Amino acid sequence: MATKPAVSEKLYECEVKRRRVRPSGTGYEPFWKIKSLVEALVDGDTEFRCKDCHGAVKLHKRHVVDGPSAHVAHKLRNDSEYCTSGAYFLGATDGRASRLSGTPVA
Repeated sequence: MATKPAVSEKLYECEVKRRRVRPSGTGYEPFWKIKSLVEALVDGDTEFRCKDCHGAVKLHKRHVVDGPSAHVAHKLRNDSEYCTSGAYFLGATDGRASRLSGTPVA
């Protein structure tokens, strides 16, 4: 019996948490900005989430020769199954609809 190959996600863009000055000019407020992972790592960003479903992602920073460049993948399979960028969603044949993560990163 043949084994099923592992599904691998490679998302090269994600949202990073940033701060900006409040419109009133007093203090800062957080906001999410879409960036490429390479740019986010150079900028020193530390908080990441999926740009489509807002779910938690894990970083794959190490570059392997003849391998993919830095990328992120969903931490939870359920997020990948219902995210428009998720490998399981893209491979599904049951006509499922995309949705936000059940446990979004705030």
